[in-house]
Amino acid sequence: MRPGVPVGEPGPNAAGGAGAARDGRVCPGVSAVLQRVVAPELCRAVEGANGHGGLVYLTSADGRSLVLSVVAGLPPGVLGPFRRVAVSGPLQAALAYRSGRTVFVPGTEERMRRFPQDAIGLPYEFASASLPITGPGSATGSGGPSVPATGLLTGPGPAHTPAAGGPAGVLSVLWPSLDQELPPATRRYLRAAANRLSAALAELPEDAASAVDGDGGPVTVDLGTGECAPVRVELFDWWPPSGRLDGDRRLFSLLDLAPGEGGGRVGLLDAFFDAADRVALRAGQAVVRSVRIGDRGGVGGRSVEVHARGGADGVRVVGAVVDATGARAAGTAAERLREGVFALDGVGRVQYANRSAELLLGTGREQLLGHRPWEELPWLGEPAYEHSYRAAVFSRSPTAFLACRPPDHWLAFALYPGARGITGRVTAAASPGEHQAALREAPPAVAAGSGTTYHLLQLAGALAEAASVRDVCDAVSEQILPAFGGQEVALYQVQAGRMFLVAQRGYPEGFLDPFEATPVRARLPGAETLSTGAPIFFESAGELTAAYPGIARDEMGAWAFLPLIASGHPVGSCILGFDHPRPFTSEERAVLTALAGFIAQALERARLYDAEFEVARGLQQALLPHRLPEIAGLAIVARYLPGTQGMEIGGDWYDVVTTAEGLCLVIGDVEGHNVSAAALMGQLRSAVRAFVSVGGPLGQVMASTNRLLADLDPGLLASCLLLRFDPSGRRVEGVRAGHLPPLLRRPDGRTELLNLEGGPLLGVDPDARYPVSAVELPVGGVLALYTDGLVEEPGASLDAGIDRLRSTLAHSAFTAAAESAAAAAGTAGESAARASVTRALEAMADRVIAPAHLSPHRADDVALLLAARRH
Repeated sequence: MRPGVPVGEPGPNAAGGAGAARDGRVCPGVSAVLQRVVAPELCRAVEGANGHGGLVYLTSADGRSLVLSVVAGLPPGVLGPFRRVAVSGPLQAALAYRSGRTVFVPGTEERMRRFPQDAIGLPYEFASASLPITGPGSATGSGGPSVPATGLLTGPGPAHTPAAGGPAGVLSVLWPSLDQELPPATRRYLRAAANRLSAALAELPEDAASAVDGDGGPVTVDLGTGECAPVRVELFDWWPPSGRLDGDRRLFSLLDLAPGEGGGRVGLLDAFFDAADRVALRAGQAVVRSVRIGDRGGVGGRSVEVHARGGADGVRVVGAVVDATGARAAGTAAERLREGVFALDGVGRVQYANRSAELLLGTGREQLLGHRPWEELPWLGEPAYEHSYRAAVFSRSPTAFLACRPPDHWLAFALYPGARGITGRVTAAASPGEHQAALREAPPAVAAGSGTTYHLLQLAGALAEAASVRDVCDAVSEQILPAFGGQEVALYQVQAGRMFLVAQRGYPEGFLDPFEATPVRARLPGAETLSTGAPIFFESAGELTAAYPGIARDEMGAWAFLPLIASGHPVGSCILGFDHPRPFTSEERAVLTALAGFIAQALERARLYDAEFEVARGLQQALLPHRLPEIAGLAIVARYLPGTQGMEIGGDWYDVVTTAEGLCLVIGDVEGHNVSAAALMGQLRSAVRAFVSVGGPLGQVMASTNRLLADLDPGLLASCLLLRFDPSGRRVEGVRAGHLPPLLRRPDGRTELLNLEGGPLLGVDPDARYPVSAVELPVGGVLALYTDGLVEEPGASLDAGIDRLRSTLAHSAFTAAAESAAAAAGTAGESAARASVTRALEAMADRVIAPAHLSPHRADDVALLLAARRH
């Protein structure tokens, strides 16, 4: 079969593959383009990279999912758990989509380490590379983050306008496990293949995004394999009145004639048909004849079939010469074998079984042909046997296992994979002990289908990392909706016998308002599923309205109402909505019910966490200054951001203290992100404030704080930076205890790192000394004190982060803004001038803190203190 010709399971292709709309009808144009343009390019990519399988994912309409749209060389049924992949999920394809880079995994060990959820769903030995397919009009490069997009070939916003260069999907290619990195030439080839796929996607119609979301399944294609075909077919045109025969060189080779033989090809087929055949051909009927073709020496020969049909004009005959000699010989040879031989196609269905296989399996081949063995033979229904088949498909390595046909007939199976399917061998085994090698190669049995296990473990892993109620809601919406193709999700919690919405996604604005504070005993499915403890499924709008007449509903077509029950008491309910009618299989119902149990446990745990968090956050907020003092000649602003991971509290602090000797700025950081760190931070802040207020050298203040921390022995260390301005505000003394040095921005914009002398972290050495340094702060200059959360980034050095901060300060428009504000307020008095300069400094602080403020994964707290000299 030619590359790019769709094959595979009837369901997806009958429904139009990825071009099927959600109601099962083919969306015009999309499936045709996927089959005609995208599928051949995928085959070309796989074969050119010497792979044995490939996938194309395209983005869904809402941009939250990657939908498996085209599959080459792999059975789509095996990929069921990966039919929809959350863009934000921890999977290889999702990472390639988000990062805009090629992601390569050489084998199972690294897959388990980097992408454990991939390894759970596909626990087989294979290598894979995933790389992004950009939107039409741009090429896939080797690096750089991709441009976010809301849907297939669309940009952000409700209009879904095309966004050239945005991510449109992902190309994945599979190989047997490799012990090396992907060669650079193969990487370049795959990037070029992704560019070709990007161009192919330009032919998709405007409604492609909704079509890709359909439930019809992916388009499946066969790969050109180079395997010898046992059947040869050559076409011809024949004009009997003149005897002229038109055909290419392969036709005459098949007929054992050189191109110049046969009287110039005239009358060559006359001997194949008798008078009755010619009458039938002139009448436009079909004729089939078996013809013996001898070799040039008249020895041997073979039989071919000539299929012909007369044209409507009675003059032209079209037909084909079919040589099935090889197929008949192969079948005859297989029938002679005493061991069972069978062949499976690309999706695991039996294409051939010899007589010995019939006898060993205890069933006729007519019951097997066109079916999967483990579906027709109950004793092969154990998941471990299908697992062996899947392992052979993905690893492209032979697999073997033992099975017992009742009552006690042990059989040894061996599977030999190829690009177009699998050849199987089955032999009798006296006992399992005779085939220990086969048993060692056989995969372990699993208790459930891999799709069920995958979905359960995927959400369980996400919920295990969820700390707050918000985290639980995000995990549910990001994992369940893409996995099951839902469009709406709502989570309700029970409080005082009533249901309160804690999160929703996909519902029309205001639709859920009337259901707020619904009593648990109300006659509504979301409440009744909780009071009864049983899930409720509606496969169509008619079912819902029949069960609950008059209930308000939106445009959804199917629903799942799941009770959330933890430790025997009700926690809340989860409602899933699907925009078209759909059946819920028994497996889906079981999975959703199990997932509801996970959600309930996580939600209950998160409620306790949130309560503890509120106490801890209140403690931390109480320890930070709520108002900074106003000092003549100086403007001071501060910013603080908690981390976004864990308890979101930590040990960063800042303070501004006025003393008789001058103004003091303090910033520090206690290690850790928990209540203990926050409590120690409060103790240190109070200690530094007390020591500074008493007066004395700054070195002595830091040494006293260090000894206090050593005496407390909390098991934690801390850093601290202390600056003291003289009364004029011009001269500044500084002392550091393991803290990052401050930055000085001069009036002309030049910004430099002040390498103040320093001592060790507080709490390391009770007798440590802390030297003091002095610097000059010019009029219009700005001092920046900060904690490491502002300059640390994963994969980058601390020096690089400090340099980025320095550049941000240098390019700030503070000087001009401050001068302009001061001039404008000159006639309004000192207080107005101070307020104007402070506003300019506030703008600088906002610009400095903005990158950290926008980061959703801040592992550390951020504290920033800016001081500017006005005159």
